[in-house]
Amino acid sequence: MGGASESAHSPMTPAAAGGAEALAKTATETAAETLAALIERRGADDRPGLLFEDRVWTWREYVAQCRSLATWMAGRAAALGKDTLHVGVLLDNVPELVFLLGAAALSGNVLVALNTTRAASDLARDARATHVDLLVAEGSYAALADQMAAELHVPVVPADAVRRPEGRSAGPRADAVRLDRAHTGPGVDAVRGNALTMLIFTSGTSGRPRAVKVTQRKIAVPGMSLAALLTPEDVVYCSMPLFHSGAIMAAYAPAVASGAALVLRRRFSASGLMPDVRKYGCTYLHYVGKALSYVLATPERPDDRDNTLKIAFGNEGSAIATRRFGERFGCHVIDAFGSTETAISISPDPAGPPGCLGRLPEGVEIRDPLTGRPCPPAVIEGGRLLNAEEAIGELVNTAGAGLFDGYYNDPEADVERVRDGAFWSGDLAYADKEGYVFFAGRGTERLRVDGENLAVAPIEGVIREFPGVVEAAVYPVPDAAAGDQVMAALVLTPEPDTPEPDTPERDDFDIASFSAFLARRDDLGAKAVPRYIRISTALPQTPSNKVIKRRLASEGWRVGDPVWWRPPREDGWRRLTPEDTTEIANEFARHGRQHLLES
Repeated sequence: MGGASESAHSPMTPAAAGGAEALAKTATETAAETLAALIERRGADDRPGLLFEDRVWTWREYVAQCRSLATWMAGRAAALGKDTLHVGVLLDNVPELVFLLGAAALSGNVLVALNTTRAASDLARDARATHVDLLVAEGSYAALADQMAAELHVPVVPADAVRRPEGRSAGPRADAVRLDRAHTGPGVDAVRGNALTMLIFTSGTSGRPRAVKVTQRKIAVPGMSLAALLTPEDVVYCSMPLFHSGAIMAAYAPAVASGAALVLRRRFSASGLMPDVRKYGCTYLHYVGKALSYVLATPERPDDRDNTLKIAFGNEGSAIATRRFGERFGCHVIDAFGSTETAISISPDPAGPPGCLGRLPEGVEIRDPLTGRPCPPAVIEGGRLLNAEEAIGELVNTAGAGLFDGYYNDPEADVERVRDGAFWSGDLAYADKEGYVFFAGRGTERLRVDGENLAVAPIEGVIREFPGVVEAAVYPVPDAAAGDQVMAALVLTPEPDTPEPDTPERDDFDIASFSAFLARRDDLGAKAVPRYIRISTALPQTPSNKVIKRRLASEGWRVGDPVWWRPPREDGWRRLTPEDTTEIANEFARHGRQHLLES
């Protein structure tokens, strides 16, 4: 999910313009494509294909490694008496992960991408639900893998055994990986586009993570589309986690489809991104969520624009961040709309009004989630939405589920998403009379203040424009009497020459200037002005840089961070004190709503 924007210091290049059109390709146009076919096309390519730290593999070497591991997977499946092997991985962005993905595509087996930031008990539950047969883990996750293996009764294979061409004994903890030259997979011609290749869990920002079925075509279609942005001479930078769909479909897949080199960074680093771009000569990078905002928070340098980067492609970047990133580093930023399910995709439209995602594609509507009827066009004046109550609804693909093939082993989740042949995304939006659509938040982020429905995304957009704000998250907290109040958590630009940048206390927030800034905004109604403002050094995030708002909402104003608030019937904000917190709790009790404060 995310807003769509086109940011650049100069006019959009033909390649980028063509890429925006390419994103609109339908699945049927490339239905015959499979990831296996894309990989095999690189089998005789001796150009650099994969770069990691100080190692380089040509595409030919990459494909050979995938073929060898495909043989190993097929052998393991046969030994277990299974038609399909499910390999769970506990890996950062390391070469072994993309070797195994290629092997799964070629052999007809399944890679299960486990989120390494989750607790062992949660991961064991995820692995059990996705029928994991064995685990591959790198050294830093060895203890986690052993804990999971003991509960699941499955073997663990160390990651370095996967990379070593001669194979090695994995010792008492695991079976050895024999990397043979022969490849006994089903053959490219026999692989079907709907064949399951990977299981990727949703980010879990608004609920429990769900395992999405990732088929051959689900990777190949966006890869072919985004390959229109690239040539074999380009270099793709991938620092977003490969256990989420964005990095697979918007970095790995287009590199394989185009023949561009793929650079892996183990984990995202805001301070390391541009040095990596310069080191490897990267021309294209993929981002998700707040990544661009954190790069922008690094100190500016006179040579910021002295780099090879042409395109930054991703989603959920704010309009402010995408514009500033493009201007500062001299590249085009394409912020598209999509999700792990890939049932709805909206292509950016540079000609659209500021902040829009683009035009609603054919078959996609905004519908009232209660009645199922289409919502009327939004009435927007001065950037402010005047009829939010009736205009905001859920994005629905009425033509079907697109590239969404369902959740794995989760029929209840399937029923929630696909109803009467239409895909209900859970994302809120509104569209003007011209069909330009604006993101309003997720279904769990709708606020109701004094009887009026509000969308969080427009409020966040305003707050992010205040000087010094690196990132902002807006979310509902309960009101003592009824409904919700608006709360915002802000991350500010680090203070210069601060020896401990992670110190939680910030006394430099200019609340008077912030108040005056909001008062001047015609696009922010009185009820949308936050009741509470939290100043944080960082927001809780998934590994793909998506803010976990349910945690912020649960914490509310009862946190160690500085919180400013506007008491009822008072003008302006002041610092929240322990006495204020007690009085707020008493007010909830007087209205019989104290249960809402229970975490």
